Amino acid sequence: MRKDEPMPQQPDITLVTPTAPIAVATHGGRAKCLQRLVRLDLPVPRTVVLSFDTVLEIANGQMPDAGMILSQFEPGVLLCVRPSSEDPDWGGPGAMMNVGMSAERRDALAATLGEEEATRLYLRFVQSYAVHVARLDPDEFEETEAAPDVALAAALRAYEDEMETPFPQDPAEQLAGVLRSMARAWQGTTARLLRQAKGAPADAGLGLIVQQMALGQGDCGSGVMQLASSETGLEQITGRYLGRSQGREALGGASDVLYLERDPRGPSLEEALPEAFEVLKQHSALMRHRLREEMQVEFTIQNGEVFILDGVRVPRSNRAGVRIAVRLAEDGIIPREEAVCRVEPRALAELLHRQVAPGAERDVLGRGVAASPGAATGMVVFTASAAQAAAARGEACILVRRETSPEDIRGMHAASAVLTERGGMSSHAAVIGRGLGVPCVVGASELRFQTRRKQLIARDGRVVRDGDTITIDGSTGEVLAGAPRLIEPVLDDAFRKLLGWADEVRDIKVRANADTPEDAETARMFEADGIGLCRTEHMFVEADRLTVMREMIFADTTEERRDALDLLLPMQRDDFRDLFRIMAGKPVCIRLLDPPLHEFLPTNRVDQQALAEALDRPLSEVTRRVEELTEYNPMLGMRGVRLGIALPEIYDMQARAIFEATIAQDGGEPVVPEIMIPLVTAKREVELVKTRVDAVAAEVRTRTGADFDYKLGVMVETPRAALRAGDIAPYCAFMSFGTNDLTQMTYGLSRDDAGRFMSAYVQQGVFPEDPFHTLDRDGVGELLTIAAERGRRAAPDIVLSICGEHGGSPESIEFCREAGFDYVSCSPFRVPIARLAAAQLALKPKIV
Repeated sequence: MRKDEPMPQQPDITLVTPTAPIAVATHGGRAKCLQRLVRLDLPVPRTVVLSFDTVLEIANGQMPDAGMILSQFEPGVLLCVRPSSEDPDWGGPGAMMNVGMSAERRDALAATLGEEEATRLYLRFVQSYAVHVARLDPDEFEETEAAPDVALAAALRAYEDEMETPFPQDPAEQLAGVLRSMARAWQGTTARLLRQAKGAPADAGLGLIVQQMALGQGDCGSGVMQLASSETGLEQITGRYLGRSQGREALGGASDVLYLERDPRGPSLEEALPEAFEVLKQHSALMRHRLREEMQVEFTIQNGEVFILDGVRVPRSNRAGVRIAVRLAEDGIIPREEAVCRVEPRALAELLHRQVAPGAERDVLGRGVAASPGAATGMVVFTASAAQAAAARGEACILVRRETSPEDIRGMHAASAVLTERGGMSSHAAVIGRGLGVPCVVGASELRFQTRRKQLIARDGRVVRDGDTITIDGSTGEVLAGAPRLIEPVLDDAFRKLLGWADEVRDIKVRANADTPEDAETARMFEADGIGLCRTEHMFVEADRLTVMREMIFADTTEERRDALDLLLPMQRDDFRDLFRIMAGKPVCIRLLDPPLHEFLPTNRVDQQALAEALDRPLSEVTRRVEELTEYNPMLGMRGVRLGIALPEIYDMQARAIFEATIAQDGGEPVVPEIMIPLVTAKREVELVKTRVDAVAAEVRTRTGADFDYKLGVMVETPRAALRAGDIAPYCAFMSFGTNDLTQMTYGLSRDDAGRFMSAYVQQGVFPEDPFHTLDRDGVGELLTIAAERGRRAAPDIVLSICGEHGGSPESIEFCREAGFDYVSCSPFRVPIARLAAAQLALKPKIV
């Protein structure tokens, strides 16, 4: 077939023309992009593309006719072969340039490029072919300081010695070898695992592109241009140009590389070749407009003429991705709805927290579960009190614990990050860390925790002692030695605009889990639709309150308990009043006390002795009381509604504090509080607590002469409550599903301990994902569906929601929309993620 005879338009091997049968799903994104550039009449060198099916056949030993492919090009031209996967992030083998170079071709090029340049071109091809196609030892073909002709002779001799055959001179043989090598590289085990780690399906295909090279040698060169910064996303011409270069060599840091625009740091392409620079800018702008994306353009300039070799989506940080999407919408290139759908919701976490800078050196000491995103550097401390002392001195610290408990919350507030030996995504440290926005890594079993000696031991034997500096990366689960460079979070106008557009289209509300006024301020900043879970037990951890709480626990009679609770009441009332003020009319759902009482008591001898002194009681009485309250399985013991029934004065005090705070609201739109009963299992539990709460409300109305509204509901976190939702719903204004405990009880897994083996379970396919991280639609999800259907049948107006940590997961939000839930609630720092995910789910049916 002669070049002037068009290649038949068949899908397997086809010349890139405006009408050729090329698609992303069959030939890859790069091949389709080149066709679009051809349709724009841009100067793209002649190109042939091979489909996924053809490349798979090549990997299996069925070679196409390389001569037929070569017939589409002028005799003697050099070719470049590039990969074309469906998604550029899936990677692929590196490009192979100068295919067709031979001794004869070197001699011909010497007349135009000069002997040395032509010889250097041939040498580089021999080296590349030997290493990447023939798979010979790279050390035999590394760059040397010898003259090009001497180095070429040595490389050819080394190739012949290793392969026992001369270096191939036939372009068809070279092309066939390159195609075979790249096809097999894609099918290799390492490559397959790498791309699967990036989300590629196991059978992802690879296309190959064979393109005529615009040489970029002699007085010419090559470079890369983009119109937006990959790091910031701001409008900025970036890239480099290098004379006598090919491909992306301009990005390699050569000393004679040119900037593109005029730049005080050095010479530029705009100064050296102003006409070519203007043409290149025009081509880039056209690609941005017509391809509806910020594009990175690979180009060659040959004798002043610009050729566009390739166009790929600009690589970008997550913060740049938000700015790019918003600017494309503001410029009218894409609609707002598409901009909302272009940003991965989880990518927003990078914008909300400090992160380890891209490219920073990571000296990994160990790994655990990435439980709360962000990064922080500080000195290691092993107690909550040490963390508070460090914060008082203005020193950043990392709180290291085997596992955290309510006693550690003050230290977690003071610490820059938290590291624990035990725990999973729903452990105490993980939940509180996400709520505080503190980076957290849990379940770091690769490290040996020697807390008494105040040291950690890494697998390689390195010892991290109290006061040493480490960095916690809660986004990756890595524990790093030292202090790598961190980048600050950015909540700019683009971030707010994107979420504003998301709010216009989402059809499910997003509330925040907020336990303190500080949490509520964060929730308000991230524009949550209210508070979906206020865990009142976290209001008792301050030193002055904890002592009073312990007095109540040690009380021998109801009267003594009430006396202690009377001291706690004004503290609770002030907290609730602050929450109502901050939320300014938005709903606030308050969960009554949930954890077992022993969690408020000290566990070690020193703290127990201090408590005995504070309460003026014998140490033996304190230790005996601690032992009496300790349970074999506290998560299934005396907690939740069981506390409210066995010790009703506790819930009476909390209800009174809520109602008095409601009356005390100063101006603005009043909040109608939602009171939530935790851990219900039976209708009678709800009846008993509802009777007490209603009685307290009546007493407060009578005593104050003020009227107010409130709503009473339950937290469904036991399988029985889900199954008996039809019995419970008539007594409730709302049902909120605590998916952390519901998952724990449904699976029979401890959410604090499951992290020890969960990775192995997921890797071996026992569970598709960690059920504490991604909602189990099949098991837990069926319970939610049953409860929603039975609850709504008994009480059609009942409000349904989830308030476990699953609430911030896009997959869980999708389930909640399908099940007809009214809102989800999650940690304050996950609210933006949930808002964006909800919008994308609403838009999904509308955008193809």
